[in-house]
Amino acid sequence: MKTLIKTLLVALGTSISVGSFAQDKKKDTIKINPDPEIKKAAKKVGNKTAEIAVKGASKIIDKTYKGKMGPSGETIYIDNKSRYYYVNAKGAKVHLPKSKLKNKPENP
Repeated sequence: MKTLIKTLLVALGTSISVGSFAQDKKKDTIKINPDPEIKKAAKKVGNKTAEIAVKGASKIIDKTYKGKMGPSGETIYIDNKSRYYYVNAKGAKVHLPKSKLKNKPENP
């Protein structure tokens, strides 16, 4: 019985010590700073992707206000709470009061 207990204690001790070795972190990793041009291009692609995704979802889910446009000619959408917004270049919804909307020019 004593040998069984000793064997279990030795097995338990080695399993704990082996587990602690697995927790060591490597500190000699090298961080690579990407080229600023690559960062700029990646940010631009990400913003355009977000803009297209939000505009697509807005066309499907929300209503389009046909007679009005945003401050720079953007398409105006109306959400389910009757709020007016347009999607900016970064893909964010910019809410506007009705007084800030412009009339669309009529095409002859």
